[in-house]
Amino acid sequence: NNVFGTKNLLTSAAEHGVERFVQLSTDKAVNPTNVMGCTKRLCEMLIQSFASGTDMKCVAVRFGNVLGSHGSVIPLFEEQIKRGGPVTITHPDIVRYFMTITEAAQLVLQAGGLAKGGSIYVLDMGEPVKIMDLANRLIRFYGYEPGVNMQVKITGLRPGEKLYEELLMDAEQDKMLKTAHNKIFIAPPMDIDLEKFYTELQELKASAQHNDDAVVECLQEMVPSYHPNRRVRADHTVVAASGNTIILSREELEKARKLHDEKGD
Repeated sequence: NNVFGTKNLLTSAAEHGVERFVQLSTDKAVNPTNVMGCTKRLCEMLIQSFASGTDMKCVAVRFGNVLGSHGSVIPLFEEQIKRGGPVTITHPDIVRYFMTITEAAQLVLQAGGLAKGGSIYVLDMGEPVKIMDLANRLIRFYGYEPGVNMQVKITGLRPGEKLYEELLMDAEQDKMLKTAHNKIFIAPPMDIDLEKFYTELQELKASAQHNDDAVVECLQEMVPSYHPNRRVRADHTVVAASGNTIILSREELEKARKLHDEKGD
């Protein structure tokens, strides 16, 4: 959906003379540790490739979590509190960037108005929020006391989940450009070998149709900064690694697969 849906939309928009195309990206596209973040990074690459090859002004807007949006953590916490708890958090030190729906909509419209073709606009999200603090404040707002009459349960990082998100890659940090809007910045353009990129897209499409591990391998080839944040336990189940990221080599995965096949379970 993310990669080929975006590509289909870009193709159709270009064929029908659309003037501007704004793709909503995410901080998870930076040094991605899960497939969603990696596919969003590929969408940013598609935006840049179409910006250089068509007359459309194609831009991407990269920001963090939007409060109150579908799947947002606050409605989830509220639901858990109303059920009597526990309120579940994956890690006591996990932090996230947040903005309101109104802020997000206004900044996306502003970026669309700036629309310098091929740009990745990075929104200033302010300071990251500690999810534990957010949960405790919400619990107290509903008249309970955390750990006394409303339990907080730590469930552990999920596969592909980071302790913190980054809005910028290391290579982008010192090359950000200012815009007329003081909360919108432009990340430097990435070098894309278009012939190689479109060949790899075809390989990704073929792998996706088979729905096997080759998909992850294709994604790693296309986005070198993508490192699946997972490790294989003794029972061959995959779990999130501790810390923000960990690189699991293909050799380790292959070894686990072979052992699994030999046991036949």
